[in-house]
This record gives sequence, C-alpha cells and structure tokens, in this order.
Amino acid sequence: MILFVADNHYGAHCGRNQYEAMGRPEAIEFHEDDWRGLEQPLAGRCKLLILNMIADTCQLPMPGEAAEREVRAYLEAGGNLLLLHGASAAFWHWDWWRPQVGWRWVRPNDPDGIAPSTHPKRPYRLDVCKARHPLCRQLSAIDLPTDEIYTNLEQTRPTLTLMQTTTDEGTFPQCYETTTDWGGRVIGYLPGHAPEVVAHPEMIANCHTLMNYLLEPIA
Repeated sequence: MILFVADNHYGAHCGRNQYEAMGRPEAIEFHEDDWRGLEQPLAGRCKLLILNMIADTCQLPMPGEAAEREVRAYLEAGGNLLLLHGASAAFWHWDWWRPQVGWRWVRPNDPDGIAPSTHPKRPYRLDVCKARHPLCRQLSAIDLPTDEIYTNLEQTRPTLTLMQTTTDEGTFPQCYETTTDWGGRVIGYLPGHAPEVVAHPEMIANCHTLMNYLLEPIA
C-alpha cells in the first residue's frame, strides 16, 4: 500500500490534483483533510508515505498523538518519504520531525526561531542538476508557468540536490534526496501549487520516477 495524505492547501487541492493526474488509484490510498490514515499501523504495511500537507493550515486540526506514534514507527522501521510541495512542514510541530526532512519549509511561527521561508511567484525553469545520481538521468527539466517558487528553506541535514531553479534571488534546490536517522530515504519535490503546474505531464512523469525510485529496494 502507498499512502498519500494531503490537505486542501487553501482550496488549491494540490495533493488531490496530483493524485488524480498520477492515474494509479489501485496502488495509492489517498486522503485529503483526513489524518485517520496516519493513525493506523504503517510500519510493515505501508510501502511508501507521500505527503502534500502542512500541519495547522486550512483550519484543520493538528495530527495528534496516534499519527505521531505511527509515522515515527514507520520511519524508525526504515520507511521512505516523498515530500511534495510544502510537506517538509507536514509535522513541523513535532521536534523530532524537523531534523529529518533535509530542506525544511519554515513557517512564520517556527518553534526553533528560524526565519520564515519565502515563495515568490513568477514563471520559472526547473533544471536537472549535474550530479552523480541515477535520478539525474531520469528526471526531466521543465519550464513552468507562474506559480509559487519555494525558496529560503532551512537545511536540516546533508542532502544531494537533484533539481534546482535560479531566480532573481539566487539558486534554490527544488528536488533533493536525504536519509533519516533510521536509514529511510527522503525525497523532497517542491514545485507544484497551481493546477496547471501540479498536473503538468512532465511534473507527473517526474513524480512517477521519484515514486518508483523510492519503491525499489536499496541495492
């Protein structure tokens, strides 16, 4: 089972639009604005956890103790994560979560007192990095229309940048890989807010590439 949990992202429904464009309903259990899927045992049952959510947004309740227990058990068992858009902040209120995500979207009320991340809006190009990683031979560069560009995230652990964008403000990672304290792989893929960006055919192809990579056993 692949579990995909999203919020409505202020009515943009990024996760739902992405899920529907993926075309794999039989393989993915999808929940929007509903944390009950996270409160069930995940370790040993969930092959991949996909998130496109930020806790304490959209007037939704915080994921509670049961969700924290099951997500942590999943990660402690070596489970992998695909963090879409702002999902590095999916559980920003859990102290142990924040160091695990690699590049962290920082909210204005950050408990660690880090300056907030930013998201200028304009058209942008998503480039594949020159890096010795198998995904860099499989991912596609994309020219995207006007959308949020996630910038000025906090780096919380060593990462390898797979895709990046260069704006007037600088060059920023947009796709990266890291590992958790327990050996699970984490990929963050930041682009995707507007429906035409989320469902862009090459965006969806990149999502499938990342999912397939995370579903493969480590050689």
